[in-house]
Amino acid sequence: MINKYEFSKGTLAIVPNDDDTSLVLEDEESYIVHDKPFHIMEESCKYFGSSYNGRKEGARNILGAEYKVPIVIEDSSNLIAFPTTSPQADDCCWISLNRVHNIYKHDNNTTRILFDNNKDIIVPCSFRSVENQLSRASRLDLVLKNRKNS
Repeated sequence: MINKYEFSKGTLAIVPNDDDTSLVLEDEESYIVHDKPFHIMEESCKYFGSSYNGRKEGARNILGAEYKVPIVIEDSSNLIAFPTTSPQADDCCWISLNRVHNIYKHDNNTTRILFDNNKDIIVPCSFRSVENQLSRASRLDLVLKNRKNS
């Protein structure tokens, strides 16, 4: 178990494990981190020079969305993650946008997320909800890329 973790290019997902730990899935390894997913996201934003609330406010302004807003963790590496539920909910998973290859309906209340390295996870969230979150995060990514290139 590790005590501290920052979101990176290798991060696929951060999944709640129990009351005080998270399972972090990366390209080659998985880690148990002694921290909740939301706190890992807050600390990752700070590590890259911003605050979670600042990142959330920026995304809200771009998207016009209020709830379950995707977060730009770090600009230059284009690290964007989206929550599967309300970010502070105990069952919220954070998914790295640019690592998602595809999503599949698993059953009525779960969705299989396939990553670009052929790893996958099942999240306790409907397909429609994950699809909406993926779309919202993709729109944020597109708007930011267009602004950088203009």
